[in-house]
Amino acid sequence: MTSAVNIAYASALDLTEAYRRKALSPVEVAAALLARLAALEPRLNAFCLVDRDGALAAAGASEARWMRGVPLGALDGVPATIKDLVLMQGFPTRRGSRLVEPVPDAEDAPVVARLREAGAVILGKTTTPEFGWKAIGDSPLTGITRNPWNLERTTGGSSAGAAAACAAGIAPLNIGSDGAGSIRIPACFTGIFGLKATFGRVPAHPPSPMSLLSNVGPMTRHVRDAAAMLNVLARPDHRDPYALPPPARDWLAGIEDGVRGWRIAYSPDLGYATVDPEIAACCARAAQRFEELGAVVEQVGQIFPSPRATLLTLWAAGTARVLAAWPADKVRELCDPGLVAIAADGARVSGADYVAADLERSALGRRMAAFHQTYDLLLTPMMPVPALPIGQDLNDPATETNWIDWSPFSYPFNMTRQPACSVPCGLTRAGLPIGLQIVAPLYAENRVLRAARAYEASEPVRRPPVA
Repeated sequence: MTSAVNIAYASALDLTEAYRRKALSPVEVAAALLARLAALEPRLNAFCLVDRDGALAAAGASEARWMRGVPLGALDGVPATIKDLVLMQGFPTRRGSRLVEPVPDAEDAPVVARLREAGAVILGKTTTPEFGWKAIGDSPLTGITRNPWNLERTTGGSSAGAAAACAAGIAPLNIGSDGAGSIRIPACFTGIFGLKATFGRVPAHPPSPMSLLSNVGPMTRHVRDAAAMLNVLARPDHRDPYALPPPARDWLAGIEDGVRGWRIAYSPDLGYATVDPEIAACCARAAQRFEELGAVVEQVGQIFPSPRATLLTLWAAGTARVLAAWPADKVRELCDPGLVAIAADGARVSGADYVAADLERSALGRRMAAFHQTYDLLLTPMMPVPALPIGQDLNDPATETNWIDWSPFSYPFNMTRQPACSVPCGLTRAGLPIGLQIVAPLYAENRVLRAARAYEASEPVRRPPVA
């Protein structure tokens, strides 16, 4: 495993095993992936910042530890990226916005601190739509991020650059964030694995204006790598008052144990979504695969009414809070017009309306908790459409449609705080990735990981047609 191509698509755990055997060095890997980044970045536009010197220095320190036989753990020397909504000391976090001045961060966010402590090699920061507000991979600051499967298609958002970098073989470990699907949507569109853990599982700082909707988590090409990342990211950080107690478990433990005997529900549309027929057929076959893996799979219809209006109230109010820090004329001049419009809606949300929406969110959580008294997991399509053409977002002010209308499967499980993932399950006839969503009860990330790993092991490896 010494060629650049193999390094590009090796798993994080395979890389550290190669370090242990001295078949590869962290410096060799970092140099190869930095070269790949430089070659692909003009086409992908996945990065807003590259820290070549810092990455090579971290790789050199890791190499010295491996040579002494004292690595810091399973991620020591593995390249990683950080989404540009997440603080990274010494570098600016501009959040995809021309409003934000390029002032270096004074501290690392918890996930960045944990990765550094684990010896990961941070290559740089990845692109996001402005303040992570939408599910398309473009921003006024950094322009369009393109999908490695087809450069004329979006990666989705808001973890746009993270998904592109992961799918294109630039970094095996990537930090994304997910307030209404922003890990799972681009993971689906780019054919990688993305996990939104239970809210609070991964400590976050500073707090998000999206409150209980917002999560930070792993985006990887391999399910086992996400579990290894979660072992690191879930470590405690005193700055997050909502963080869950550190789990007394290894998320890799039992990950190969499969789903035999589990009772799994499959909902093709949640009772309210419209799904592209090609995607519907692919996801139905994926659900059937779980029967072949030994689970009992039952198709279900509507589990809850569409929570669209409730999510829009919470999302718009949070967006209004984000933009309230700047003068209105500057916001209108510099910001994405769609962001300005939803913030204006949010400014009209009353305190009473916000509390009512939050109570509806809680009721949805109770409903799903009752559902999981019967079912170990819920499967759904991840996205009802394939990756959209660049410049198309299906929003239509005339009919009051919003990006959440073409991502109906993602945001309910931000509202309920449940763990959920997107795992690749096929390609369209046009060669675009299709994703399956796996949802588990609160705190049961182990079920999501076991199911995703069982499914992944039954599927062929697929790579995008990048050089």
